[in-house]
Amino acid sequence: MTTMLESLHRSRDAITPAMRAALDRLDPTTRLQAAYHFGWVDAQGRPDRGGGKAVRPALALLSAQAAGGPEEIGLPGAVAVELVHNFSLLHDDLMDHDRERRHRTTVWVVWGSSSAILSGDALLGLAQEVLLDCGLPTGAPAALLLAKATRELIRGQVEDLAFEQRASVTVEECLDMAAGKTGALMAASAAIGAVLAGAPAETVAALETYGNQLGLAFQLVDDVLGIWGDPAVTGKPVFSDLRADKKSLPISYALDRDPSIALIDPADLEKRAGAIERAGGRRWALDEAGRRMALGEAALASVDLPDSVRSELVALGKFIVDREV
Repeated sequence: MTTMLESLHRSRDAITPAMRAALDRLDPTTRLQAAYHFGWVDAQGRPDRGGGKAVRPALALLSAQAAGGPEEIGLPGAVAVELVHNFSLLHDDLMDHDRERRHRTTVWVVWGSSSAILSGDALLGLAQEVLLDCGLPTGAPAALLLAKATRELIRGQVEDLAFEQRASVTVEECLDMAAGKTGALMAASAAIGAVLAGAPAETVAALETYGNQLGLAFQLVDDVLGIWGDPAVTGKPVFSDLRADKKSLPISYALDRDPSIALIDPADLEKRAGAIERAGGRRWALDEAGRRMALGEAALASVDLPDSVRSELVALGKFIVDREV
């Protein structure tokens, strides 16, 4: 846990100046909205403190080291994956009609839906620009990796949205959706630094596999928090996924084992949450998250990596799976 926290702090310290420099390329209006979303300023542009955990940038920097390169060579990848991640968050908040993120009012609420869409689009374009303008011969392959991951992320988001119109979704369908929505960008984050460092294909593939399994574990835990998480920690109301009628992984698992859960009054959130837990949805999701991390660790063990980097990647997985559940 301590190792993970150190790597997170290190990645945030490393990417923040580079992120600010990247946002300086944007027009003033979009730059303000993006800086607000990142927690750097308030809605009037006055300095503020905030920001996410920077898990994906930490992966990108570690993956450069995994390939035997210096951490700095992964910096353009770390910035790019964080920009793509926040592109998806800006759009996701609007699609889900979430009014708060990280205990702050979301961009679409402050400036309107169109502004949130445009700000997200700007971050997506900026991510590619950062990679293609990084001055490395490996910048183009890294940009291609990220573009493919973004396509998969969007596929997952499309499926997640479509699931809301369906009465039921199988666990297999939900896992495939999560592999796109969350796993794809995690996989790219875990490999992009290695690509920038010119790593062999087998090393890149192993890191991608690790990142994909980490992404699935992340989503499984996130789905548990989406029902039973502490609002003080998650920044969202308790039972938020039930309130939004999400077909998340613990819900899909429970409905498969007890279809009568679907007959419970949708407004009785506490009763539905209790039924899902009794059907094993919560326990299965947490156990499956642990299993996915074991698969990811096996992928790391299949290639030659510096021991310190492997330890930090494993610690990152444990941090993800054990967080506030």
